[in-house]
Amino acid sequence: MDDFTSGERLDFSAPKTMLCVRSERLGPPDQYDLVQLPLPALASDEVLVRVHATSLGYADVLVAAGAYQVKPEVPFVPGSEGSGTVVAIGAGVDRFAPGDRVAVTRFSGMLADHVVANTAELTPIPAGLTFAEAASYGANYATALHGLKDRAAVRPGETVLVLGAAGGVGMAAVQIAARLGARVIAGASTAAKRQFAAQHGAEATLDYSKDGWRENLRALTGNGGVDIVFDPVGGDLFEPAFRSLGWGGRHLVVGFAGGPIPRLPANLALLKGAALVGVDVRQFSLKESDLAAANRALIAGWCADGLRPPVGTTFDFADFRDAMHAASDGRSLGKVVVRIA
Repeated sequence: MDDFTSGERLDFSAPKTMLCVRSERLGPPDQYDLVQLPLPALASDEVLVRVHATSLGYADVLVAAGAYQVKPEVPFVPGSEGSGTVVAIGAGVDRFAPGDRVAVTRFSGMLADHVVANTAELTPIPAGLTFAEAASYGANYATALHGLKDRAAVRPGETVLVLGAAGGVGMAAVQIAARLGARVIAGASTAAKRQFAAQHGAEATLDYSKDGWRENLRALTGNGGVDIVFDPVGGDLFEPAFRSLGWGGRHLVVGFAGGPIPRLPANLALLKGAALVGVDVRQFSLKESDLAAANRALIAGWCADGLRPPVGTTFDFADFRDAMHAASDGRSLGKVVVRIA
């Protein structure tokens, strides 16, 4: 996919206002509107970024609706990840300069044409990535790598079942598990999603929308069970996926796109010598910042070496409501992207 701004002449003068998606109260996409607001003055450690692309995942829409475990203050601007160009810097900033291409990861505020961010929220865009790709890779790759490497301690040759494999974080898990030497089985509900996962590193695929999928999974593992379940879905898939672990298996809890938060009989973990492991990359980044920075550096090296996040369905800024709906219904192959520039 070509970059949004190839050939564009950029103006690095700082604007006075920003256009953003905002609501005075949390709710569904129809609750949000495009509004023009004054830009705040930059603090010493802050940077003004002109946003070119923003990506949206299921969690972004959940936060905007007030249904996430952490409820934001209102008025609220959705969007936790994007990319753009530095326009202006605070007096104490020495790591970035106007014209730098950066990826931005933060809790909110990215559905806007400009954003004021602190330097800890910025990462230089790895060589070769377009703005659309750079808006899609950071949080998903960081979550997948943290889960697989730090929480599950995946070993080469182990079998990883990825649920929701065609979504943003699921696809990141497929790509990174394969890069770490694991055998990847991609679970998805449609033929198009399974083909998409196979094109990006999955050795085998699984249709978990049909009865008997556990028997099919057992056949794919030679009756040995899987070593790791990477699970951003939860819901009705949660317990049968845990039951499909082999001895010493690890079930990574990444999210709950499949519906209500499920429960698990504790004796299953005992009988399998298995572990239910939480993956919260936001807290990991705050509490173990050095390890998180090392992971980001590893991902940047992989991207420079050719690793690319597949860009999902793309929307214009004016169609932000359609983009939010698409991010919540799970139909996009890859993470939804909104063109801001």
